[in-house]
Amino acid sequence: MIHQFKLNGYNIVLDVISGAVHVVDELAYDVIERFETQSLPQMQEDLLAKYAGGDGPADFCAAAKEDPQDFKAEVAAVHGEVQALKDAGQLFTPDSFAPLAGEFKERSKGIVKALCLHVAHTCNLNCEYCFASQGKFHGERAIMSFEVGKRALDFLVENSGTRRNLEVDFFGGEPLMNFDVVKQLVAYARSIEKQAGKNFRFTLTTNGMLVDDDVIDFANRECHNVVLSLDGRKEVHDRYRVDYAGHGSWEKIVPKFQHFVEKRGGRSYYMRGTFTHNNPDFLEDIKEMLRLGFTELSMEPVVCPPGDPYALTDADIEIVKKQYEDLAKLMLEREKAGKPFTFYHYMIDLNGGPCIYKRISGCGSGTEYMAVTPWGDLYPCHQFVGDEAYKLGDIWAGVTNTALQDEFMKCNVYAKKECQDCWAKLYCSGGCAANCLHASGSITGIYEQGCELFKKRMECAIMLAAARASEV
Repeated sequence: MIHQFKLNGYNIVLDVISGAVHVVDELAYDVIERFETQSLPQMQEDLLAKYAGGDGPADFCAAAKEDPQDFKAEVAAVHGEVQALKDAGQLFTPDSFAPLAGEFKERSKGIVKALCLHVAHTCNLNCEYCFASQGKFHGERAIMSFEVGKRALDFLVENSGTRRNLEVDFFGGEPLMNFDVVKQLVAYARSIEKQAGKNFRFTLTTNGMLVDDDVIDFANRECHNVVLSLDGRKEVHDRYRVDYAGHGSWEKIVPKFQHFVEKRGGRSYYMRGTFTHNNPDFLEDIKEMLRLGFTELSMEPVVCPPGDPYALTDADIEIVKKQYEDLAKLMLEREKAGKPFTFYHYMIDLNGGPCIYKRISGCGSGTEYMAVTPWGDLYPCHQFVGDEAYKLGDIWAGVTNTALQDEFMKCNVYAKKECQDCWAKLYCSGGCAANCLHASGSITGIYEQGCELFKKRMECAIMLAAARASEV
């Protein structure tokens, strides 16, 4: 399977299964497009007619008109090069990965590597688009006790097998509303990790309202990463991210975030924003974040039912896709000017990246990754919390809903019929199980709108990698 696209002046051919990316000229692009459907003589006649008729770059068109036989010879030469790439397993590589589907999860069955600790099911902001229902996750407000958090960390150690690096996210609601427990839990983890042969890596996600020097010093000392919530432009951010009196939070949190990032040395953080129907032109929000001095950025499409007033429409999707293209071009421009920045969804390693088992098995929700509620219940991830049908068990008894976990064990890219002919399947790994459930009613379904945006992001990321390689 191959995927061909043109973006920012580059003709790009992706061999889906091998992962090989080829930047080619117009003639090679056309030959590859016809390679499996036309014989060489058919291809020669077809391309001669195309270019002689003026449909293509001027040099190829002139060559086709001036010396048709020489042009046909050039087509034959390119055809031979494409055949050589196919023989080398870099084009039209057959898909041999289906038998491996599920093997990775089966091999690591019962091994947990990461927990999302919901230390606070409460929040000091009242964001209308919040998927967590203002931090309550459709239940009662609650905070996690140290005893529950301690047991969660013990559960992680006990069920992590031979894994050394263990990930713990402090999440909410707003986790800083339970900051004392966060500090106690990190201290406890540090006290046991050496004897247990583990290394805890913590992430903190915050809306910034309670950030102070104590929080900053703690996070910079103990947190592998921090996620700071900012939607970009003041008028965009303050539309939804308001306190319970209806006041916007932008002016209060921006100086705190700037101080935070400065003291962090500009590393290991993400400004994480959400765009909605009201700002599909989210590139303007990216530019505002850059103006404010932030360079590690992420903007996510809102997740909500289609009928909500802030849900992205079909017209919005087209705007967003163009924004992704313009964002990639802006990144190249700033890199050339010596002012680079990172966009989370464009981080791609064409020379390595996740192993094939990880690429086909998916995110690990419900198997190697779980969310823990303030009272110790286990869910597949934070987006399932509050839905009793998706409760896995608890941190004392472990996973008791084994039938549900088996569903997640079997959830991989080859379990989704819609993914079989998708060129992006080894990049998205089947997508987010929660989004698929909410969009289709099944974790093995698909989220069509999300698929469309993901594929555009991947085209932009691949183009960026190709452009950078061409500069070397």
